[in-house]
Amino acid sequence: MGAIHFPVLLIAGGIFILLFVVGFIGMKIRIPGVVLYILLGIGLGGHFSGNRLLHLGGEVGIVLLFFMLGMEFPVRRLAGIAKKVAPAGTLDVFLNLLVTMGICLLFGLDWITSFLIGGVVYATSSSITAKVLESSKRMANPESEFLLGLLIFEDLVAPIAVAVLVSLTAGTTVTGLAFGVIIAKIIGLIIGAVVIGHLVFSRLGGFVDRYLSQDIFILLVVGIALSYGGLALMLNLSEVLGAFLAGIILAEAQRTQELEYSVLQVRDLFLPLFFFYFGTTITFGAGVPMLPLLIVLLLWSIAGKIITGYYGARLYGLSKKVSLRAGLSFTQRGEFSVIIASMAPAAIRVLCGVFILSSAMIGLLLFGLAPKITTALKQ
Repeated sequence: MGAIHFPVLLIAGGIFILLFVVGFIGMKIRIPGVVLYILLGIGLGGHFSGNRLLHLGGEVGIVLLFFMLGMEFPVRRLAGIAKKVAPAGTLDVFLNLLVTMGICLLFGLDWITSFLIGGVVYATSSSITAKVLESSKRMANPESEFLLGLLIFEDLVAPIAVAVLVSLTAGTTVTGLAFGVIIAKIIGLIIGAVVIGHLVFSRLGGFVDRYLSQDIFILLVVGIALSYGGLALMLNLSEVLGAFLAGIILAEAQRTQELEYSVLQVRDLFLPLFFFYFGTTITFGAGVPMLPLLIVLLLWSIAGKIITGYYGARLYGLSKKVSLRAGLSFTQRGEFSVIIASMAPAAIRVLCGVFILSSAMIGLLLFGLAPKITTALKQ
């Protein structure tokens, strides 16, 4: 008998129902759904690994998440945050990228592999952090603006690191011109968002009021989010960065609350697919190589991010208690780490995969405990 081929609609429906069940269980036992979605992806990875439709659905979800975050940051507010978060961002690069490279070199790895692992350790998961900030109702806390600003800083640095790694692993020389082109693309994308927002969408408040309640308006909003995210991808940058900038564009219409409400359900439909797909990309193989290095990386990655979050938040102007809460909420790795790890040789890819999963789980645990820990320590 031949193999049974299930219709795509049946498979898609089954995935959504399964995600609902897992999310419902997570809600009842108070474990963030994102953790269970990732574990589900790992468990079913052999059946869905590399599935293009699943990948596309996940990308739509992550784009809409950061699109909605971008709508919270009009240009003037973003400029102020960028100026304030630069010292913390610089500390982040030094501790979590450069120091990690040094640790890997001490373990006898070559400098290209060390740089690659440093990139994996450096990149905090923007999607997981933003999602748990929102689901835990901590988005209004004073540290959330700092954390989001630091994540944006990382999202500007990570594409540069990825571009350099692509050149290094391909055996080509990274020139000053190549760096200049990458930076020019980022600046151009930002300038484009600012100009479009200021010249076009700042004048469309009446248009939004008039047509927001119409069924077709969601097509325009989602279309702008996906298009600017896609433009970033076309420039070999991050779709997360493009989506965030698209949100900034629409923020200039000064109808943030109404626009967010129109996108919310579409985002919540697709976002679990991203975490599920992320889980399918993690394969363990025959075992975990270089276990001592993995343990050291996990310990240092937690310490490095807590130090970055604490001292960075103090430089940002937050209190000691809030700064400690920020540091404890900043240790999870995710999507950018997966992108960087995918360029590694097989053995290093397994090491990075275990690190990413372990870091995500530990990070989510620390995030959940952060308010209690900071309250207990300050009593």
